[in-house]
Amino acid sequence: MIGRITGLLLEKNPPQIVRDCHGVGYELDVPMSTFYGLPATGERVTLFTHFAVREDGHFLYGFARDDERTAFRQLLKVSGIGARTALAVLSGLSVSDLAQAVALQESGRLVKIPGIGKKTAERLLLELRDKLGKALPSLQGSGVALTAAPPDARSDILNALLALGYNEREALSAMKGLPEEAQVSDGIRLALRTLSKA
Repeated sequence: MIGRITGLLLEKNPPQIVRDCHGVGYELDVPMSTFYGLPATGERVTLFTHFAVREDGHFLYGFARDDERTAFRQLLKVSGIGARTALAVLSGLSVSDLAQAVALQESGRLVKIPGIGKKTAERLLLELRDKLGKALPSLQGSGVALTAAPPDARSDILNALLALGYNEREALSAMKGLPEEAQVSDGIRLALRTLSKA
């Protein structure tokens, strides 16, 4: 509904700012990556926005770049991730760092962000794996590996399971029933399902 706002920056109280647009002061929550790049109060600024309507109110979120907003929207699609957590992720990682963490399935980068535990990090990595790269075409050709694609998908699956904290015996046992043609993300999902039943 509201895709972009240009106006004077009136207040900066992280993570919230107030922007004047033709006499109307809009309150926006922004990630710290956007906040640090803002000009001084009284100066003109343009932000991409995401407008959310919830039971407890209407909320406006602002982003310096369109890829930040796109990543924010992808994060909101992950079950259990709200706007506050999505902003925290984008405050702790740049969009390219997030894309790299997802591609390499590096939960260690995510658990360093306040409010992100190991289970939440694992869920984010799994649910964003096939979505983030497609949603961020601007990163294609930028040197950021959006998809980890070594020739052997099975070694990729094994490494992901080991990174999630399973030992090699458990991981190999869970992989025995995987179809030969299983893609990495599907293989990880199926193996985790097997491990959860063990």
